[in-house]
Amino acid sequence: PNPLIERVFEMGSVFKPLTMVAGFDAGVISPETTYDDKGSVVLDGFRIHNHDKKARGTVDMQKVIDDSLNTGAIFIMQKLGRDRFRQEMHAFGLDEITGIELPGEIKSLTSNLKSPRQVEYATVSFGQGIAVTPLALTRAFATLANGGFLVSPYIVEKINYRDGRKELIDRARPVRVLSDEATEAITQVLINAFDFSLLGGKYKMNNYSLATKTGTAQIAQTASRGYEEGRNLHSFFVYYPAYEPRFLVFMYLVEPQGVRFASDTLVEPFVSMADFLLNYYEVPPDRGFVNNQ
Repeated sequence: PNPLIERVFEMGSVFKPLTMVAGFDAGVISPETTYDDKGSVVLDGFRIHNHDKKARGTVDMQKVIDDSLNTGAIFIMQKLGRDRFRQEMHAFGLDEITGIELPGEIKSLTSNLKSPRQVEYATVSFGQGIAVTPLALTRAFATLANGGFLVSPYIVEKINYRDGRKELIDRARPVRVLSDEATEAITQVLINAFDFSLLGGKYKMNNYSLATKTGTAQIAQTASRGYEEGRNLHSFFVYYPAYEPRFLVFMYLVEPQGVRFASDTLVEPFVSMADFLLNYYEVPPDRGFVNNQ
């Protein structure tokens, strides 16, 4: 089986940029928008906490990404309203297969976006209660990197037959699902998160900008409702150079042992790969040299 298209996962906080860019696109928030983070939110009788159960008071949208605040994602969802939030999530193609030319692709599980209760929409806003294939989620992330267009991934562009015939494979035309302004705003937020917040800005690059988000999600129990303590899925997505993207990378680990957060498992190996690809393809810098001394 191919887990990229034949398995679904609750990806967790790596999902939050999709919620935020939806808010930017709808005009209900801007990067400067603030809310009062009380550390938890009660909806339909359920209390939902931030991952560390801490309150931070008045914070802006940058802080929501920097500290991966569940309450911030819920705040954005509520500003959108259930109908607009559902519409924006479906616009990313999360409720359909990508159509890639590989056998066995399954649909993501998005039924919580049909719920009459607020709590299901709240959990979706920070990547729980919605289970997606890695490829479907990568396709959604690509809308942030390419200026707001939903594209169809493919492997085969054309077929050359032995008798000389050539068959071009029909492709769905890209569909605009986000405004330029919305993608520019989320890109800057994600660049700031990598440069200054992720591991204290340890891997900031002087000549290249990287737009990133990590995720650490609980894994659902199979025999009953709820999540199993100590079982996590780590994820990390990035597009770079962020101002003129050449690469989009999505990485995930199922049940890593002995470490809690995705920032401790996936960021360092990615940075090594990024250095290699930037050098191998001789990618020009997308920002000038910054003297950090």
